Amino acid sequence: MASALAPQDHFQPQKSAPSAENRGEAGTFGLPILERLWRSILAHKITIAAILALALVSGLVLTLLATPLYTATSRIEISRQQDNVTDVEGVETEDFSRDLEFYGTQYSLLRARSLAERVARSENLAGDDSFFEAFGIDPDVALSGRSRADARRKAERMSLVTNLLEDNILIVPVRGSSLVDIQFTSPDRGLSARIANAWVEQFSEATLDRRFSSTNDARKFLEKRLEELREKLEESERQLNSYASSKGIVSLNANQDAEGRTTQQQTLAGADLVAMNEALAKATADRIDAQSRANPSGGINDKNLTNSAINGLRQRRAIVASERAKLLTQFEPQYPSVRALSSEIQALDRSIAIEEGRIKSSGRNEYAEALQRERSLKQRVAQLKDQLVNQRSNEIQYNIYQREVDTNRELYDGLLQRYKEIGVAGVESSNISVIDNARAPNQPSSPNLALNLGLALLAGIALSGAYVFAREHVDQSLRDPSDVKSQLGLAPLGVVPNVETEDVIQELQDRKSALSEAYFSIGTNLSFLTENGVPQTMMLTSSRPNEGKTTSAYAICRVLQRMGKKTVLVDADMRNPSVHFLFEIQNDAGLSNFLSGDDDLEKLIADLPDQSVSVIPAGPAPPNAAELLTGDRLAALLRRLSEEFDHIVVDAPPILGIADVPLLVSRLDGVIFAIEANGPKLAAINSAIDRVRSVNGNIFGAIVTKVTSHNSPYGYGYGSHYGYGYDRQRDSEKAS
Repeated sequence: MASALAPQDHFQPQKSAPSAENRGEAGTFGLPILERLWRSILAHKITIAAILALALVSGLVLTLLATPLYTATSRIEISRQQDNVTDVEGVETEDFSRDLEFYGTQYSLLRARSLAERVARSENLAGDDSFFEAFGIDPDVALSGRSRADARRKAERMSLVTNLLEDNILIVPVRGSSLVDIQFTSPDRGLSARIANAWVEQFSEATLDRRFSSTNDARKFLEKRLEELREKLEESERQLNSYASSKGIVSLNANQDAEGRTTQQQTLAGADLVAMNEALAKATADRIDAQSRANPSGGINDKNLTNSAINGLRQRRAIVASERAKLLTQFEPQYPSVRALSSEIQALDRSIAIEEGRIKSSGRNEYAEALQRERSLKQRVAQLKDQLVNQRSNEIQYNIYQREVDTNRELYDGLLQRYKEIGVAGVESSNISVIDNARAPNQPSSPNLALNLGLALLAGIALSGAYVFAREHVDQSLRDPSDVKSQLGLAPLGVVPNVETEDVIQELQDRKSALSEAYFSIGTNLSFLTENGVPQTMMLTSSRPNEGKTTSAYAICRVLQRMGKKTVLVDADMRNPSVHFLFEIQNDAGLSNFLSGDDDLEKLIADLPDQSVSVIPAGPAPPNAAELLTGDRLAALLRRLSEEFDHIVVDAPPILGIADVPLLVSRLDGVIFAIEANGPKLAAINSAIDRVRSVNGNIFGAIVTKVTSHNSPYGYGYGSHYGYGYDRQRDSEKAS
């Protein structure tokens, strides 16, 4: 057996993978930043295009589904001071030293919440359901869970209206002038114009109210009267609450007529009685159900049939009983294994009996608890009935107090409304002038299709960039075949394209196929590994299963056979053999038989239909494959095969996790790694390489398998391009 010499310089494997600082221009990470970016974009161009298309479609759909909004604008002029019509020296005042402070104050007043409340009250928006419908809001849903009292409810609706007004009003000063635009946006064009004009009107009135609020005697009288009514209302409410507390009357909700007077209400005792009566009905049903499930007659309980623990014990007993029956066919009942299974069956029977007893006891306890709960609820319902009867007589006086409260509140609200509506005569002219009243807009101000598509495109670009960045930094698999040398420190022996066909044997037999051309290029590279050409013994392995090492091992054998070399393929993966599946042959005898002492080598070599290569299957799976590989039988096998064959190719198991490969390395000339593109992480591959080198194994290089068109931006070669060309040419010939 010829020993493998050191490979030539251009295939000389490095002893360790280069560091990130020493990669230089060899790998992808040594490229200029723009070229790296361009390659990343090309590598993920389909995903990027999909993200951009999805972003644009989302922007279009959201734009089409968005509710059109209309903005109405009312323009006013705010003078520094009102016209001084009584001053004979001039009509207008020319003191503009504090314009900045004045107009800043006016802009703040236009945005004030108090002004929004004035607009809401003046337009009666809190009671206008069409206002809420325009914004797509159901006030009953928006205010759910809050107080149902009338006054509190009105306040909450007013607060909701005020928030809507503040959120949709926009004050835009006209730069370099005293003009101000008041813009209101809503889904209703008429409502937008209505609110914008009302905003201007209420701002003008609020300005006058602030200026002359304390100059009218009538307003003072109303204020005094309102204070008296307020105290009277508070006193009547205190009397009502005090009486309700003393009599234990707790009102949950109240119905009111059109004038706001309380007509009917429900108390806590009544609600408790309804709830307890429902609970009693449910408890009675539960007691009947528990009584039926308690099964006092001692028959089979339904729980025994559905209990997972009992079913598991019974299933386990059936399995143990089956195993005991099998042993009884070979051994006597006193055999230790049979006795152990008999003891386990007895223990399982006891466990099943205990579990059934526990379930019966649980059913009786549930029935007792349900019965006790029903009796307690019956007693509580009787108590609530007596309490409700007593409250009925106390509600007469309670209703008297309630009517007094309603009367005082009605008087107070009416006088308060009169106080708000009273006018002030003889005021001077306002400094607020309306330039343009708001009109209902003809076109919606939003959504803007062009703007939304632009924003969607920017969002798509950002998402695409984030996706590419994440993939480039998270995906640490081998994507660029040139990284075999720059990242792993191995000699690149070739690149194998990924094929869709399931019949790999037929694909390799076609010499014009992409797969056959790729492996022929690999065979050419193998001839430069030693001074004597292709190594006599070589082993193909990988870091994990299903990376194409078995296919590569067979393909290399075919290439060597085409070169006139007699080659044998040995399946050394005795734990998970796959060569016999590839060739559809029997695995009754093989490598494990020889390692176990069978010297009839001719019987172990399988005959293939095409007689292209000879194959030694893995054979029956041994209890411990590593122990067979530690003996001298492997070396004896290699000596006998080297006398008959020119080359021996060993299909070894994956490296990580098992000890077979380190035992095989010392017997062979070297190792060839099969690395799946876009497959295992570089860290796992480096760990596998380090494990081979730790036993002084000679690594010839690596074959990158299952390379797809997505790897083309990384500039892979080594024979794959012309292979694809032949494949396309062959398809064209078949089509013609």
